Amino acid sequence: MKFIGIQKRHGTSLGVLVGNEALDLSACGDILPAALELPPSLRGLLEIGDTALAAARKIADEAAKPSASERLRAKGALTALDKITLAAPVPEPGMILSCGMNYHEHLKEMNTPVPDKPTAFYKSITAIIGPGVPIVLPKKAPDMVDWEGEFSVVIGKRCYSVSEAEAMKYVAGYTIVNDVSARDWVAPIFAAKGIMGPIHAWEHNLLGKQFPTFCPMGPVMVTADELPNPDDVSLTTTLNGKVMQSAHTSDFVFNVAKLIAYYSQFYLLRPGDVITTGSPSGVGYGHNPKVFMRPGDTIAVEVKGVGVLSNPVVAG
Repeated sequence: MKFIGIQKRHGTSLGVLVGNEALDLSACGDILPAALELPPSLRGLLEIGDTALAAARKIADEAAKPSASERLRAKGALTALDKITLAAPVPEPGMILSCGMNYHEHLKEMNTPVPDKPTAFYKSITAIIGPGVPIVLPKKAPDMVDWEGEFSVVIGKRCYSVSEAEAMKYVAGYTIVNDVSARDWVAPIFAAKGIMGPIHAWEHNLLGKQFPTFCPMGPVMVTADELPNPDDVSLTTTLNGKVMQSAHTSDFVFNVAKLIAYYSQFYLLRPGDVITTGSPSGVGYGHNPKVFMRPGDTIAVEVKGVGVLSNPVVAG
């Protein structure tokens, strides 16, 4: 099952794909009364748990039947995808834990040693945008804005101090995040001296990932049952149709289960929280010569089994 966010005039609503159409769960209650019992957000649905997921699946199955689908289309609750505006499937997660340095080939292109344990940082929730929404190059740092297409995990249950063997039980599904990054502060990391110099340089580098619009997410959250092996997934990022990143999650340094188990020793992970799994090789900073996004560009990240997350780029 594929959950979507539907952008409305005032906020977003939760939807699900029914074939090639979007079912607005907030608009179909008079035809499919069970939808009235569902919360208005994916995060809220996941907080209820398996019973809510099962109810949403049953509603989607009912909506696919001709007797219901005709009525839903007439009401505007079942709509062609090109007639709606998609929002991020999880527009307000409790946290985005963004893992880095997690593909062997990316570490090579960035001249970085392989870490002995995972590394991650918080990505700002206020940076989230949906598919098709422009990435805005910040006026303060417009010249070195880079892409990082990332296969991402959505947590489905409260998760704390779990083992690697247990970790996958806590996954609700998967989505795509583009960890957009202003690279102006990468070079100072390698030039920094002393103790505090590298610390401040690294922090500033992370601040270059927090600008508004720097967290495109989507186009869907696909439930875990439809993508049973996250260690066997291909990812491609294109800039104006040209392939920039082409990778496979078999290149992970730490797989999904290891990441969840490691960070759950510190964080209480909650339903709707998002963990990105790091960028593969092919980022603009790693090209020779370097390539960065410019106004008028389109950046698209495709993960097989999830979909394509595409966003235009505009000047700030």
